[in-house]
Amino acid sequence: MKIRKNIIAAAFLSAAAISAPASAQVAGIATADTAVAITRSKALGTAYQQIGTLYASVAQQLQAKRAEINTLNAQLDINKDKELTQAEIDVAVKANSPLLKQIDTKQSEINTLQDPIVLAQLYAVEQIALKYDAAQQAVITAKKINVILTPDSFVWAPEAIDVTPAITAELDKAVPSVTITPPSGWRPSRQIGALYQQIQQLINAATQQAQAAAAAQARSATPAAQPESR
Repeated sequence: MKIRKNIIAAAFLSAAAISAPASAQVAGIATADTAVAITRSKALGTAYQQIGTLYASVAQQLQAKRAEINTLNAQLDINKDKELTQAEIDVAVKANSPLLKQIDTKQSEINTLQDPIVLAQLYAVEQIALKYDAAQQAVITAKKINVILTPDSFVWAPEAIDVTPAITAELDKAVPSVTITPPSGWRPSRQIGALYQQIQQLINAATQQAQAAAAAQARSATPAAQPESR
C-alpha cells in the first residue's frame, strides 16, 4: 500500500491536537474541511491512541529499522554533509553498491511491520467518514446554510464562516467511538485512502509544530553561558 509511507510514530498522538477556530455562518455561505473535521473528532483521537498502545512494540521496531537505514545512508553520503543527494545515489547505483540492496530489504521490512497499523487507522477513518454527510447535513439545517465550499475556494474569508468545528461536534455525537480491528479481508476504498493521507499530513504538521514549540521553549529556558570571571 503506497499510503503506508505517510506513517510516522507521531501519528499515534491525539488527532485533537489540531486547533479549531471560532464557528459561525455568514449570509448562507460557509466553508468546511472534511479532513480537518474528522481529524479533530474525539473518536479518531481515541482510536489512534489505542492503536499506538496496541502496536507500541512494533513502533519501537520501526524506529530501530529506520535508524539502521540512516546508518546505511550515511555510508553512501560521499561528502558527509548528512544529506544523501540523487547524485550520490547515482554513484552507488553505478558502482552496484550492496548497501542499496540492504536498504531496500530494510524498507520492505518496515512496510510489512507497519501494514497492520495503517490498516487499523484506515478502518477508524472510514467509520467516521461514513457519518460525515449526515453530520454536515445536520449543520446545514441548523445554521440554514445554502452553500458550503472548501477553504481553497476562497481568496479570503473570515474565520466566522468556517463550520468545520460544528461538523466535528456532530460527528462526536454520531460516532462517539470506533473499533480499530477491521474485518478479515477488509480493504479501504481509494477515496478513504486519499482522505487518510490528508489526515496524516495534518497530524504530522501539528506534531512538528508542537515539537518546534517545545524545542524553542527549552532553548529559552536554558540560561545563557556566563563569561568566566578573572
